[in-house]
Amino acid sequence: MDNWRKSSYSGPDDGNNCVEIANTPTHTAIRDSKAPTRSSLTFPTEAFATFIRALKNTPTP
Repeated sequence: MDNWRKSSYSGPDDGNNCVEIANTPTHTAIRDSKAPTRSSLTFPTEAFATFIRALKNTPTP
């Protein structure tokens, strides 16, 4: 995947301490920005979307 991007919440003081994401029409991949040449996790797009929706609906303790 060539279209890696960082979260819009990553600021200049964060350095490379964030997660990067890349999308294709069928899959979403995530990787650690501190180690971009290492393995990434890849999920079917709908499974990743379901995961993100669940995170957004989880109450903060």
